[in-house]
Parts: sequence; structure tokens; C-alpha cells
Amino acid sequence: MNLFNVYPLYDITPVKAKGSYLWDKNGVEYLDLYGGHAVISIGHSHPYYVEKLTEQLQNIGFYSNSVNIPLQSELAEKLGKLSGCEEYDLFLCNSGAEANENALKVASFFNGRKKVIAFSKAFHGRTAGAVAVTDNKAIVAPVNYDEHVTFLPFNDAETLTANVTEETCAVIIEGIQGVGGINVASDEFLKAAREACDKTGAILILDSVQCGYGRSGKFFSHQFSGIKPDLITTAKGMGNGFPIGGVFIAPKFKAKHGMLGTTFGGNHLACAAAVAVLDVMKEEVLIENAAKMGEYLFEKLSKLEGIKELRGRGLMIGIEFEQPVDKIKDSLLFEHHIFCGYAGKHTLRLLPSLAITQKECDTFLQALEEVISVTA
Repeated sequence: MNLFNVYPLYDITPVKAKGSYLWDKNGVEYLDLYGGHAVISIGHSHPYYVEKLTEQLQNIGFYSNSVNIPLQSELAEKLGKLSGCEEYDLFLCNSGAEANENALKVASFFNGRKKVIAFSKAFHGRTAGAVAVTDNKAIVAPVNYDEHVTFLPFNDAETLTANVTEETCAVIIEGIQGVGGINVASDEFLKAAREACDKTGAILILDSVQCGYGRSGKFFSHQFSGIKPDLITTAKGMGNGFPIGGVFIAPKFKAKHGMLGTTFGGNHLACAAAVAVLDVMKEEVLIENAAKMGEYLFEKLSKLEGIKELRGRGLMIGIEFEQPVDKIKDSLLFEHHIFCGYAGKHTLRLLPSLAITQKECDTFLQALEEVISVTA
């Protein structure tokens, strides 16, 4: 049997990782400024994280949600405190797409509606409900019902206000669009969304799968605007590589048995990983470090020639160029051994560990300056 060939692969085979570095099978060292799509939040193979996962696996690795799993309550308590969202309840699942699926379901259960407003360049996942609100027809199959979704211009508060009605079930917004180009939702836009939902009874969902978990310099990027969504979705950095996702659910929603469910969500190992991540984030003040290192990178990048625009917050950074970014990204990877991502043809995407140091930032900045001088 062969693998179903859906991923274009670099000819690189990582076999070891530590902090912000990877080593391939040939012993070549790489600086990781992408973290596997914003997943590595506290650094690769953090010793505390490894210890807690190993300890948990030696006791019990899995049982379903038919029994008490105290780690779930520990996770919810620590997550509420560190995020400043203690009034919300937590539903645990396995991924960002699942988190968005369940958020949309909770919204529809609550108000009995089905129309959803999403935005241009949005990416919310590849499962049926999540992909329907994703603005990419290439990944929406005919079986994925999407006639209930209206896409509006991102960051257009006036158009948003005019289109949210008493028939709208939910408005789903990424606090910072990742795949769409590192576009930051403005305070005006988010406040308009909150007001429109309050006025019409629609539910406001903030997709924080990529931009959440401290990456922006606050726990959730929408917290810069002061709004409180009805539902917040999270995943990626939550488990530092172990699959886990969650939905923050405001007090106005009431749970009932069977309303939501999952086999693997909130299992012992996943919760042990997520608790370890929160412990490290708190102990090593990583949210503050994300803000500090992000500010440093923005300041230094703004002085480089050849960059058209900088977007983002904290350690979620988009660097836009006039020319396609593929040669720049490949030069960084193959000549300087630095992993970066991209968001569209012209934007380099940085999603490093929240524990990145100034020294590692400087290594990247020097390499990027050299690459720009050659490729510009």
C-alpha cells in the first residue's frame, strides 16, 4: 500500500527536535520558525512536557468520555485562569476543524437557525461544516453543503452590519487570518460583529485555532479589542504537537447529555500534554515573550529593503513582497536551513515557538536580508 499523495513534500526527514531547532537524518540543523503550522508553542521536546506525557503514558493513556477524567477539569481550570476566560465552559475535541464544527453546531442548536456569515480568504478547516465556511472552492467538494454560507469582505464593518439579520445563525471570524495572509481583524470590525450579533440574536464565533494560545501577545488576539465572543475555538498550540482542540462556550449555552460528543477528545494523554503546555507558558512567561519578540521582529523587519508590507501581531507575522515568495522561502530553507511558511503567493509566514530568543530572531533576520539582496 502507498500513501495517498496529497502533500507536496520537501526532501527533508527530521529525526530530532529541541527548542526551536530540528535535525534531519543527515545531521543537518534547521531553525524552525514555522512550528508545523503554529503547533509548536513551547518549543520542541520541552523536558517538562516530555516528562508529563511519559508519566501519564506509564499510568493510563486512554479511556473514553464514559468515565471521570480529572485531567479534563485540571485543564479547564488552568486554561480559564491563564486565558482570562474563567466564565466559559470547555468542550474538548481533537483538532481545529472539529472545534469549529462543534461551535457551529452549538450556535445552531441555540437559535435554531442555519445561515452563517464568513469572510473572504477565511480558512476554518477541511471537515464538512468547517470547509463550507472556508473561502477556497478547490477544497469544497460537492457533498459539502454550503448554500447556507455568505462570504463578506474581511474587515468591512459596514457591510458586516448590513448583512447580519434575524435569520443569521452565526458569524465566524479568525482574529488573525492565517492561510488568508496574516490579516488582522480590526477592533472596529470585531466590535461591529459583536454589536450586530447582539442586535439580531446571531452567535459570534472567534476562530482562534492559529492566532490563539498566546501567539499574538495576548492569550487570544480578539482580546486586544475588548470584545467577548459567544464561542471561541482553539487547537494547534494547545498540545504542542499532541492533537487536541477545544471550544470555549459562554454561560448562556446550556449543555445536555448527547448534545456533543467525541471518542478521543479530552483523553488522558491529550489533557496531560495540554496541561503541561499551560504550566510551561505560565512558568516561562511565554505570552509576554511572544509580545516582546514579536515587537523586536517587526521593528527590525521594518528597516529591511524589499519588503512591501508587514502584517500580524506578536509571533504571527506576515511579510509581503512584490515578487512571489517561493524563491525566498526555498532559499531560507535549503541555503540557510530555516523553516518558514507562506500565506498566498507573496507572503512569507512566521509562526515560531513562543519561546524563541532574540539570538534566533537575529539569525533569521540576517539570513532574510541576504536572501532579499540576491532575489530582489
